[in-house]
Amino acid sequence: LEVNMTSLLELSFATTQLGQQYFGPFNVRVAPGERIAILGPSGAGKSTLLKLMARELQPQAGQVAFAGRPLVQWPLADLARRRAVLPQASSVAFGLQCALVIGLGRVARLVDPQLEQIVQDAAALAHAAHLLGRRLDTLSGGEQARVQLARLFAQMWDVQDGLILVDEPLAALDPGLQFDLLDSLQQFCAARGHAVVAILHDINHALLGFDRLLLVRSGQLVADIASDAGAVPALAALYGIALTTATNSDGDVCVIPARSAVRRAA
Repeated sequence: LEVNMTSLLELSFATTQLGQQYFGPFNVRVAPGERIAILGPSGAGKSTLLKLMARELQPQAGQVAFAGRPLVQWPLADLARRRAVLPQASSVAFGLQCALVIGLGRVARLVDPQLEQIVQDAAALAHAAHLLGRRLDTLSGGEQARVQLARLFAQMWDVQDGLILVDEPLAALDPGLQFDLLDSLQQFCAARGHAVVAILHDINHALLGFDRLLLVRSGQLVADIASDAGAVPALAALYGIALTTATNSDGDVCVIPARSAVRRAA
């Protein structure tokens, strides 16, 4: 019972198989309000782990629980009010106006008198207010990413202590906008007590914006560590690269990657 009260999401020996590859067993707890980044090489199993968390994949062994209840037992409408998922590629009817796409985040609500205002506010937070009158299929990849993030904000706008799962939310964006949207995501979650679990490729974004790092390689969770300078050796080993540590003007730890002199054994 105590675990259920302190864990928003819990994976207990969750395991699945895709083709010939096994993933897991994953044992992960996500507490309310935590900020967790998933890192690992391409094909390591990051998206598979996120899909287990999102109920997009069912574990073949073990269990995934959300708010103390098996995830599989949650009615989808109830789940949509407590948890939002932004996959790497979001497919919607591309001819839709952006305001309608953002409003799709609210479909689980039968009565939604604040819909129009929430769509406006969510778009502003995602730096997408100027896109509201456009059609999604006229936008660049980076602009579409902003609209999809706004849809996620709209879904979780008036919720407390929820869970946000995102896969590569910054991938199609220029560096300045990456920082802006990372700040927006952090402010949004902090104001509402939402936990966020994000797959990232940029080590510095993970170090600067997240509390914990889940390191995944070859379908296994190889480390669950604090996001600080102490994580740098594990990150270097994870990717088989050399990482030089630097400190920015705010005192935050950053890394500069370089090819390792000693390549990791295959």
